[in-house]
Order: sequence, then structure tokens, then C-alpha cells
Amino acid sequence: MAPTPRPQKPKRSGTRSAAAKPIRKTSADARVRKLKEGERGERRVAKDSSQAKPVRKADAAARAKRPAKDITPPATERLPKKTIAPSKPAPAEASETGESDEAELLYGKQPVLAALQARRPLNRVWLIERLRYDPRFLRLLDAAKAGGTVIDIVEPRRLDQLTAGANHQGVAAQTAAHPYVEFEDLITAAADHPQPVLLAADGIEDPHNLGALIRSAEAFGFQGVILPRRRAVGVTTTVAKVAAGAVEHLPIARVTNLNQALERLKEAGFQVVGTQQKASQPVFDLTLSGALVIVVGSEGKGISLLTQRHCDQIVSIPLVGKTASLNASVAGGIVLYEVLRQRSAQKIDLS
Repeated sequence: MAPTPRPQKPKRSGTRSAAAKPIRKTSADARVRKLKEGERGERRVAKDSSQAKPVRKADAAARAKRPAKDITPPATERLPKKTIAPSKPAPAEASETGESDEAELLYGKQPVLAALQARRPLNRVWLIERLRYDPRFLRLLDAAKAGGTVIDIVEPRRLDQLTAGANHQGVAAQTAAHPYVEFEDLITAAADHPQPVLLAADGIEDPHNLGALIRSAEAFGFQGVILPRRRAVGVTTTVAKVAAGAVEHLPIARVTNLNQALERLKEAGFQVVGTQQKASQPVFDLTLSGALVIVVGSEGKGISLLTQRHCDQIVSIPLVGKTASLNASVAGGIVLYEVLRQRSAQKIDLS
């Protein structure tokens, strides 16, 4: 009997077909191909990036040279430019205290009295009621009022405000700038005196020192004062106050170049005597006769080296104590008085 053949199992129909194998192979090949292409792309990008560095530098240099894009709005949209006025330069006559001689506020009995007596133009006078009828002020104030000066009777606190709390003594006055005289006019007026003597202040910036020197010069019979316009104080409110009215009785001239002014005075017959603490010649050993110009410097620096070269004589004040120097106004006052002392001994009239 022949063996019975086994029945064959029917083939399953599904995803695992004979045709699926090349599809899987094709997909794998595609993935490999993509990976290789990606690696080549990365190498190409890296290579390009390494070669692009100098290009980027060149581009940056080119962009730096390229003019900036104009973003200015059209003319119709532009805002008007803000104009800044140039600041005014500090006036040459401004002192280290910030004062200026462009206008003055005089205060104190003696300075205001001196201005009234000299008939100096005054815009306004403030004073307490008691002084309005003081015999020293009454007629002078009436004359000033007739000339257009406004007379205000005020309380003391108003004067405190005007003078910033200074010792006003119950009166203050507003004046115009100090009436300086012309330098040549000062020389001409001094020439009328038999032995004229002038004071020249070199670089004095302290108004108290200058005021004290002017007061001494007027008291000792000097014929005038010469002040430089630059790097020095002029006749300010403080100077007038310290001078106690002397600025109203003593001609004061301002010059642009003090050294040139000294040379001009030499041509006019004046002898120029400078004061310097380290000078070897004492002032008491010098005969101070004839037409003289006494040059006094600032307290810290004295007279400048250039000004010393324009002096005929340089003198000092002998000191015997431990103090090395004197205040400028004190030292100057001693020299100014020595002129008066010698001339008084010679019986020369200084009036």
C-alpha cells in the first residue's frame, strides 16, 4: 500500500512576501546613502567655513569702509537745531572771590559818604531812617536826589539782604562801574607834582589786600594807582569797602600790560622800585626821591620775574623775628610809608 502524501500547508498571505525583501534592502541602502551624503555635507560645510574666515574679515573691512547709511529725515521732518549761546568769558576784572567791578554795591557809612562827596553817579541809596536826617548825609542825599538818585528808607533787614549780612552800618548804594582814568592822563596829572609817586599792583587777587593798599597810598599822599586788567582784582565792592572811601579820591588806571606801562613811566622820568622779600637791599637804605613808582606784588608770589626785570631797584623789608614774611598789604604799607617818611624829612610837600 502506497504511503499517503502529507497535505501541504497553504502559504500565508501577509506582509512577509517575497517581494518585501528587496524593499527592505532598498530602504537600507537609501539610509546608508543618506548617511554618507550627510557626512560629505558636514565635511563640505566645515571646509567651506574654514575657508570663509578670511572672506568674512574682508567683508567686515569692506563694511567698515562703506559709508553709513543716511538716516537723516527729510528736510520737512527735521527738528530745528538747538543753538547754545557761547558762554561769556570771565571778565578780566573778576577777583578770586567771584566779584566783578562791572557794577558796585557800596555799603558802610564811609564808602557811601565818599561816593556822595565825590558826586559819583548813584542809581539808588538804601538807608535806615535815622541816617536820612544825619547831618553828614542830609545835604549830600538831597543833592543826589536832585540829580536823579532814588533814596529809599528801609528796615535793617532789607540792608541785610542786599549786603548778604555784611556790616552795612545802615546804608548801601548802587553805583555804576568804577570810573577808571586813562593811563596817559594819570601820567600827565602826576607830572604836575614836583615829585610824584605812584603805586603799581602786580597780580594782587585778594580784594582786601588791594583795598588796604589803596587806602594807604591815598593816606600817604600818592598821586595814583596802576592795576593790570588780567589776573588781578579791580575796584570791587570789597575793595571799595576796605579802602574806606580812598577809591573816590585817588585816580586809578587799568592797563593791559603792566610791564609796558612801567617802561612808559621810565620814559616819562619815573624810577621803578619793586618790593621782594628776598631782595638784598633794605628799603631803608634806598633814597626814595624824585618821580617814583612803587611795585607791590601778591602775598604768595610777590612780583613776577618778568616784572622784576623792568624794575630799576628791588628792595626788601628786614625781618628779625621767626615769621618769614608779611601780608602783602602790610609789607606794601611799610614801603609806602617809608616814601612819606623820607620826603617829610626832606620837607617836601606831598599835598
